[in-house]
Amino acid sequence: MKILIADKFQPSGIAALKELGCEVVSNPDLAPDTLPDAVVQHDPDILIVRSTKVPAPVFDRAKKLALVIRAGAGYDTIDVEAASARGIFVSNCPGKNSIAVAELTWGLILACDRRIAEQSADLKAGRWDKKTYSKAQGIYGRTLGIIGVGQIGEAVIERAHAFGTPVVAWSRSLTDATARELGVTRANSPIEVAKISDIVTLHVAATPDTKALANKDFFDAMKPGAIFINTTRGSVVDESALHAAIKEKNIRAGLDVFAHEPGASDNASDIPVAREPAVTGTHHIGASTEQAQEAIATEAVRIVTEYKHSGHIPNVVNRQSKSRATRLLSIRHLNKPGVLAHVVGEIGKARINIEEMENIIYSGGFAACARIQLDAEPTQETMDRINSGSEHVLSVDLTVIE
Repeated sequence: MKILIADKFQPSGIAALKELGCEVVSNPDLAPDTLPDAVVQHDPDILIVRSTKVPAPVFDRAKKLALVIRAGAGYDTIDVEAASARGIFVSNCPGKNSIAVAELTWGLILACDRRIAEQSADLKAGRWDKKTYSKAQGIYGRTLGIIGVGQIGEAVIERAHAFGTPVVAWSRSLTDATARELGVTRANSPIEVAKISDIVTLHVAATPDTKALANKDFFDAMKPGAIFINTTRGSVVDESALHAAIKEKNIRAGLDVFAHEPGASDNASDIPVAREPAVTGTHHIGASTEQAQEAIATEAVRIVTEYKHSGHIPNVVNRQSKSRATRLLSIRHLNKPGVLAHVVGEIGKARINIEEMENIIYSGGFAACARIQLDAEPTQETMDRINSGSEHVLSVDLTVIE
């Protein structure tokens, strides 16, 4: 099994992949425009990326590629639709950077409140201004609003309790029961969080549904002088609306991500919001701690290990959530050659599509059960041919999939 790593990756992870018997090619300097040629040149079974974008041409030109692993949680840098169209799995490493991102979130909250970056810059420039910088509000007792209560959101909540900040939270999946367990108040919408909170932090995935979630209406709802934190993805925020809120409502912002981030050789001059004095910015490094990267590398190796040994892929993000199947065909049969070929052949003759299929082997290996999900109901004639066409078929049952 050959693996191409198109980003920086922990040496411990590379060593572990080689110990599995994999051939590993590591090229951390690959870019979206050079990655398709590299995939053609090396012809890998698995591609591992961290921040390198994986565009459609990679999948169009790949021959053996079967799996792309995003060494991180978000996978918006991968053209998942193109991967799915070519039958290539995309997997990620969720939750392994939660603590790192939560730590940076709180670092940005404190930096915004105490204006740490500005104070440091003034000191380096030889300026002393204790009077101005003594006007921080403080964090204790102020309401923290969290939008998105996944593993990162929960890690932020855990640290919020230590700082003595009441928490109001919203997430599509957050229930009253879970809110009570986490010790937070559940809001009904992101706008409600914005209205109530003194500090708002975003921890949602970048999806079409969350694009520009923090828009003009959102910032209009925020309190004047509140703190806004984004360590998720730039696409979740309407930067022009944020820019206006900073100027008009004295919003202070801590931003690790931006809508249009420069490459390694570019400058940040085309990120106007980052130049605002009220903004404390970092360089999209939320997950970039040694602890997080070791954890992510370990998870990536686990994914490869399971795939290599069993064919199972953990954390797949592009598996159809609900198939088009309407019928489940269950075939109990002796574990003999040719049985499944016979069954599949009869289904094909009936012009019925197999949506999903599994073959379960019973203890001892003498018998098995094939569970085949179909997109239409076979006729009785087809059922009879399946049942009588092989001496090794024990029973044939058909049920409706609800």
